[in-house]
Amino acid sequence: MDILVVLKMVPDIVEELTLAADGTGLDRDQVRMILSELDDRALEEALLLKERHGGNVTVLALDAPDLDDALFAALAKGADRAVKVTGAGEGPSTRRAATVLGQVLEREESLQPVDLILTGVQAIDDLDGLLAPLLASLLGLPFLGVVIQVSVDGSARKAMATKECPNGFQARFEVDLPAVLGIQSAEKTPRYVPVGKLRAAMKSRTIELLPAPPAGEAALVAPELLEMKKPEEAGHAEFLEGSLEEVSEKLCEILSDRGLM
Repeated sequence: MDILVVLKMVPDIVEELTLAADGTGLDRDQVRMILSELDDRALEEALLLKERHGGNVTVLALDAPDLDDALFAALAKGADRAVKVTGAGEGPSTRRAATVLGQVLEREESLQPVDLILTGVQAIDDLDGLLAPLLASLLGLPFLGVVIQVSVDGSARKAMATKECPNGFQARFEVDLPAVLGIQSAEKTPRYVPVGKLRAAMKSRTIELLPAPPAGEAALVAPELLEMKKPEEAGHAEFLEGSLEEVSEKLCEILSDRGLM
């Protein structure tokens, strides 16, 4: 079984976030980047499947600050290959990232064939969880998100995935392989990598580099980001009271007075 895990670096929101001077993004020199928590769970699920069924696990990511540390950690945990895509730009949109990754997967023969593509179902800068479904659409593969457990029938070329649903319900789906899954949680806590093992991986393993396709080839158009602002501190909160119609009318008046509608 060949499993590919898409990893993403995200800002560490434990620390203070600083906006860039132009107001259209974060100041990358002032932000610490860490591996997205749900991508770490996707990696753990891939490693569990490898331990049960054999095969190979490849981790793939767009270049970003501190990415090498995350890729070497993945290798130390048990991944077989680590591939970094360079030249996609700083902080590409989710649509741009999906397009780049999709084109790389289609063009790079060394990444084929792949039975499962796993990634976190969302990230702190992609709460809509669009990366996995966009990637699946570009590759023409089935997609299932919010997955909390995966089993595989290699002979039948099918995966059985358990999806978390609202109100405490779960649903189990049978998906033809190859497929893209958005992982909500792994069956086990992501494994810890001792510092010694990480250093050994840095000395003995390598990260493969692949160029991103030209920006002009991006098939998905992203909305233009005009400006980002930090939340403004207010001295109080206002509670709107009345019927549904009265509250709606008051809310529309507030938004209109502030030029928001």
